[in-house]
Amino acid sequence: MPQPSTRLPIVFILVTLVLDAIGIGLILPVMPDLIRDIDGGTGLGQAAVWGGILSTVFAVMQFLCGPTVGSLSDRFGRRPVLLISLATMALDYVVMALAGSIWLLLAARVVGGVTASTQATASAFLADISKPEEKAARFGMVGASFGIGFVIGPLIGGFLGELGPRAPFWAAAGLATLNLIFGAMVLPETVTDRIRRPFEWRRANPLGAFRAIGRLPGIRPLLLLFFLYEFAMFIYPAIWAYFTQYRFGWSTGTVGISLAMFGIGVAIVQGGLIRIVLRVMGERIAVWYGLGYNFIAFLAIGLIGNGSVVLVLTPMIALGAVVTPALLGMMSKAADDNQQGELQGMVSSLRSVAMIASPLVMTQTFFLFSRPDAPLHLPGAPFLLASGVMVICALFFALRRAATADTGIRRRA
Repeated sequence: MPQPSTRLPIVFILVTLVLDAIGIGLILPVMPDLIRDIDGGTGLGQAAVWGGILSTVFAVMQFLCGPTVGSLSDRFGRRPVLLISLATMALDYVVMALAGSIWLLLAARVVGGVTASTQATASAFLADISKPEEKAARFGMVGASFGIGFVIGPLIGGFLGELGPRAPFWAAAGLATLNLIFGAMVLPETVTDRIRRPFEWRRANPLGAFRAIGRLPGIRPLLLLFFLYEFAMFIYPAIWAYFTQYRFGWSTGTVGISLAMFGIGVAIVQGGLIRIVLRVMGERIAVWYGLGYNFIAFLAIGLIGNGSVVLVLTPMIALGAVVTPALLGMMSKAADDNQQGELQGMVSSLRSVAMIASPLVMTQTFFLFSRPDAPLHLPGAPFLLASGVMVICALFFALRRAATADTGIRRRA
C-alpha cells in the first residue's frame, strides 16, 4: 500500500488518467452531431471525414509533443506541467463547447493533443515515487485507469448527448477543473535538484528523444517491441465494430457490451492481477506469457466463426494485458532518474504513432479480405495479422535479451 504521504497524490494521478480517458470517450458519441451542428450543410459522410481529420490531428500532436512535455517535466517539475496541462485541457473543452466553426474545433483538437500528453508526466511522477520493484505494478494502474475511463466515458457521453451535442464538453470541462483544484491541493513536486535535467530542444522531439533513450543498454528493442505491441492492440478500437457486425451480425448494443467487457477485463488485470503475475513470474516471463497469450487470442478470434463463443471469450482476452506494464517497468528501471519524463514522453509518442497507423492498416486489411471479389475471403485477416505481429514482438524481445547479455560479457571482460 502507498505511504500516507503518497496516497493522495497517487489518487490524483489515477483520477487524472481516468478523466483523460473519460474526456476522450465522453465526446465520441456526440462528435458527428457537433460537427453537423457547427456546419448545418454537412452530411453524415462528410462529418465522418472531418471526424477522422480531427482524430488524426489529435494523435499527431500527441506524437510530436509527448517528448517535449516529458522533457519539460524533467526540467521544471511534474507538478507545474500537470497543473498547467489540466488548466489548458479544461479551457480547451470550453472552446469546443462554444465552437462556431470547424476551424476553431480543429484548433481545439490541436491544443487537446498537446494537453493529452499528461500521461507521460503522470507516469514519470509514479516512477519518481516508486521503488524499482513497484514500478511495473504502478504502470499497470495507469492502464487500468484508462480502461475504466474508456468504459465510463462513452456511457456518460451518450447520456449527456441527449441534452445536446455540446453538453458533454461542458461536463468534461467541469471534471477537469475539479481535478485541477484537487491536484493543486495534494500534488507535491518530485523533481529535485539532484535529478533535474536541463531542457534541450534537440532531445525534446520524437527523433531526438529516441536517439537519447535508445543509447541505454537493451532499451531500443523494447521501444520497438512496445510500438509493435500497441499497433497490434489498437485492432480493437480500429476494427472490432466492423468485424463483429460483418462476421457475426452483432448489433450496436452487442458491440458496445463486448467492448465494455474487454475494458473492464483490462482494468481488472492491470489494476490488480498484474501484481500477482509480477510476483509469481517477474517482468521478463510476464512479457513472454502476454505475447504468447495474445498470439493465441488473436488467432482464435480470426478463425472462430461462432459469435457466441467470441462474446464469451472477449473478457478472457484481457488476461494477456500484462505486457505493457511489464515493459514500462523494465524501461523505467533502465533509464536514469533524470530521464523518466523523457522516457515516458517517448512512450507517449510511440503509442500515438501506433494509434495513427493501426486503424489505417487494419481497416484496409479487413476491406481487402472481406470484399466480394477477394481472392481469399477471410474477414478475420486483421486478427491473423495481429497474431503475426506478436511473433515479431517475441523476436525483438529475444534480441533485447541477447544484446543485454552481450553487453554484460563485454563489461566483465
